[in-house]
Amino acid sequence: MIPAAFDYHSAKSVAEAVALLDKLGDEAKVLAGGQSLLPLLKLRLGQVSHLVDISRIPGLEYIKEDGGFLRIGGGTREVTLEQSELIRSKYPILLDTAAVVADPLVRNRATLGGNLAHGDPANDHPATMMALGAQIVAQGPKAERTIPIDQFFLDVLTTALKPNEILTEIRIPIPPTRSGGAYEKLERKVGDFATAAAAAQLTLGADGKVAQVGIALTNAGPTPVRAAEAETFLRGKAPDGAALAEAGKLAAKAATPSADRRGAEDYKKEMARVLVTRALKRAVQRAGGKA
Repeated sequence: MIPAAFDYHSAKSVAEAVALLDKLGDEAKVLAGGQSLLPLLKLRLGQVSHLVDISRIPGLEYIKEDGGFLRIGGGTREVTLEQSELIRSKYPILLDTAAVVADPLVRNRATLGGNLAHGDPANDHPATMMALGAQIVAQGPKAERTIPIDQFFLDVLTTALKPNEILTEIRIPIPPTRSGGAYEKLERKVGDFATAAAAAQLTLGADGKVAQVGIALTNAGPTPVRAAEAETFLRGKAPDGAALAEAGKLAAKAATPSADRRGAEDYKKEMARVLVTRALKRAVQRAGGKA
């Protein structure tokens, strides 16, 4: 189908884009990679009067460690994450996640910032960022602000970004030594949204027990779901098979999925249990433990 008519604006800088959004208000939407927004417009599931294209703004695509954080520009494409040696060597959970976003054609255009700002609970990166304890940097007309990931997702397709703000950066605390993470996804076919998926990131202490842990679920509710009870249970415990299995059960309790063509609620909860357990096992292995 053809989208309803809209005015197109191509911003040359973040300041110009923010000024346009501030002027146009709720009638405008940001276009980054466009891989989520454009299908909605074509199917007439959404309509806008103005599109502000930020894809040509220089300096929004980068991956670097600085000031205790892994800093990723909001305009960084999925394919750039996949090809980054830094991501491959130190952040395998991000590689896991980027590699299962849609298909290669989409990943050549889709951006990490767009994936998060879209606020779709079925997108893959939100749960991973929650497990990693990420921060979202938003630039508005007057100032920049940092939003903790647990305060970013408010409802289906709704985030804490204001209409006149742009997501410019994602900051992830650099994990300590003996850390590892993994993302596990169940999909009907390659490139599909998740039937269920789970992200897990943990750090092992000198005694081999779990010192830090983050667990989150994809497509398990109106927003990505933090499995807080499972996290609390695992802290201070040896990451053996029994502990990881119990954490999987506790994580599934946090899921509130909706039944659809991908499965019934009970099936999705059970798959969440299985996938959390698998993700935790791989995370422990990557941290240097014995899953």
